[in-house]
Amino acid sequence: MAADTLGRPIRFILTAGQSGDALAAPALLEGFRPRAVLADKAYDSNALRQLIADAGAQAVIPSNRTRKVLIAHDIEAYRARNRIERCFSKLKHFRRFATRYDRRAIHFLGFVHLAAAMIWMR
Repeated sequence: MAADTLGRPIRFILTAGQSGDALAAPALLEGFRPRAVLADKAYDSNALRQLIADAGAQAVIPSNRTRKVLIAHDIEAYRARNRIERCFSKLKHFRRFATRYDRRAIHFLGFVHLAAAMIWMR
């Protein structure tokens, strides 16, 4: 999921449970012109960092501990990353989202968009 500065959901991509987070990141960022991209350690990859740099944005991603040479990040800017966590928390207030009652991905994604619209209307 991509969220804006205020922690409101902007874009969703539903992936398989066993796929990595960083694989969906390029598709989430496509079409956006952010000044900075805040993400957690799961998104630490050279390819994603290059994609962010090519877009003219700053990558605020802490280095994974398996990285031999750690890449510094802006700690003050990284504190704002909790806004996406709060966005997920708002979505989990919808029981249907939190428990994933829907068996089909298309039905679940449809409800995610409905819940996101309800968050935007608050």
